[in-house]
Amino acid sequence: MDNHVYKIIELVGTSPVGVGEAVENALQRASETIRNIRWFETTNIRGSVENGKVKQFQVTVKVGFTLQGGDD
Repeated sequence: MDNHVYKIIELVGTSPVGVGEAVENALQRASETIRNIRWFETTNIRGSVENGKVKQFQVTVKVGFTLQGGDD
């Protein structure tokens, strides 16, 4: 079994469609600059409302990624 060390960051993804897409948007954008993303944890869900309807979902996620070592 490998011993991993993780770095954790917090992101907020947004979407007009839903919570799942907001998470996907956050992870997709993060993966453009962060390697070795391994997991996420949803910590907060909120959104904005306009004229009595949900305009945008906002999801806060903690994202864990492994640190690069000498052999990575």
